[in-house]
Amino acid sequence: MRKVSVLLLSLAFLLAFQVGSAFADSKLDDTIGKVIGVDYDYGGTTTGGFDCSGFTGYVFKKLGITLPRSSKEQFQRGKKVARADLRAGDLVFFNTSGHGVSHVGIYVGDGKFAHASFTRGVTIDSLSADYYVKRYIGARRVMDTDTYQEVATDPDVAAGADDESAAG
Repeated sequence: MRKVSVLLLSLAFLLAFQVGSAFADSKLDDTIGKVIGVDYDYGGTTTGGFDCSGFTGYVFKKLGITLPRSSKEQFQRGKKVARADLRAGDLVFFNTSGHGVSHVGIYVGDGKFAHASFTRGVTIDSLSADYYVKRYIGARRVMDTDTYQEVATDPDVAAGADDESAAG
């Protein structure tokens, strides 16, 4: 019963946070949405349980992108991104241990990120929450523009934009 309650609450949060986002209805959104509420499991890389880098690795693998196993190694991938320039699919990194990069999540838009929380499992939190603001280290972009368009944008919105520009 607890898992059902957590899942329903997590789905409600996911829907509330995603309304109006360019991230809504994308492959990235769908992949993350399917694992919201999965328990935290140190070393976990499957839907049986995830740790933070296991979660990011799982999501990106489903999208055809291979990431290294640890958050520290993931921090070495891609291009550095300023916080003001974040887009859905960027990896966000935190120092939660006091020893450098120790936590990673996936930016989902609207100032939110998905991650495997030690206490709540896979969930969505705000980057502006005090806990994360104090521990934020930086972000990396591991998707090129074409991949981003394919997996992190709403295909209906993209099609509508193409229709408008063709008409204009």
